[in-house]
Amino acid sequence: MTNAGGNKGSKGQTGSSGNNILDLLLRSSRPALESALDEVDLRRQECLFEPGDDVTHAYFPIGGAVVSLVLPMREGRAIEATTIGREGAVGGVVSLGQKPAFARAVIQIAGKAQRIPLARLEAIKQQSPEAHRILVRYADCLTAQVLQAVGCATAHSVEARCARWLLTAQDRAQASDITLTQEALAELFGVARTYLGRVARALQRRGAITYRRGLVRVERRDVLEEVSCECYAAVRRHYERVLPGAYPSKEP
Repeated sequence: MTNAGGNKGSKGQTGSSGNNILDLLLRSSRPALESALDEVDLRRQECLFEPGDDVTHAYFPIGGAVVSLVLPMREGRAIEATTIGREGAVGGVVSLGQKPAFARAVIQIAGKAQRIPLARLEAIKQQSPEAHRILVRYADCLTAQVLQAVGCATAHSVEARCARWLLTAQDRAQASDITLTQEALAELFGVARTYLGRVARALQRRGAITYRRGLVRVERRDVLEEVSCECYAAVRRHYERVLPGAYPSKEP
C-alpha cells in the first residue's frame, strides 16, 4: 500500500468541522489550529503510515471517513486493533513530536480529514491547557476502545463483532449506507471471506442489514444492537463519561 497524502484543500472552517474532537479543540485554540490545518482526501485502502514510520501529522477524519489501526502479522494477515472516525484522531495526538508508528493506519471508508503537523499540535498543547486536557482524555478513551476490542476478539463470536463494527461505522458515517466490501471486513476480523459471507447472510435474514457488492445498508439498528456484544455500549459509555460530546450520536 502507498502512503496516503491526499490533496490539500481549504484550511480551518467555521462552525462544525465534521470531527467532534477537532470541534472541542477549536473552542479553545481556534486561531492557532485554523492556521495549521489542511484538508486532505482519504482514499479507501490507502495507508496514512506503516509500522516503524515516523508519524509527522495528526489526522482528524471528517464526515463519514473511517480509519482502522491494524496489526500486520508475519503470515500476511492484518488484524484490526481499533476504528477511528469523526470521534477522534489518528497519529501521535498525545506524543511529544515525531514518534515511530506501531500499527498500520488504513482507510476503510473514504472521505476527508483535517491534518496538522505534530510539531504545531504540540505547540498548541503547550500553549493551551484545555487543548492538552482534551487530547489526554481522548487518549484515555482510545486506550479503552483498544482494550475492549482485545476482549471482544477473544470472547465474542464473529457475528457479534460484525454487528458491533457496523454499529460503530454507522455512528461515524451518520448514514445508513456503509461502503465496505466483505473482503475488507473479513480481513479486519482475521477470518475467511466465505465465513464472513455466512455471517452477513445471517444478519440479512434477521432483517438487520441488506448487502450488495461493496455496500452495506443498516435496515434495523435495533436488531444489530441485539446481536452485538456488550463491547459497543461499554465504549460509548466510557466516551460519554470521560469526554462528553466526542462520541457521535446514534442517529444517522
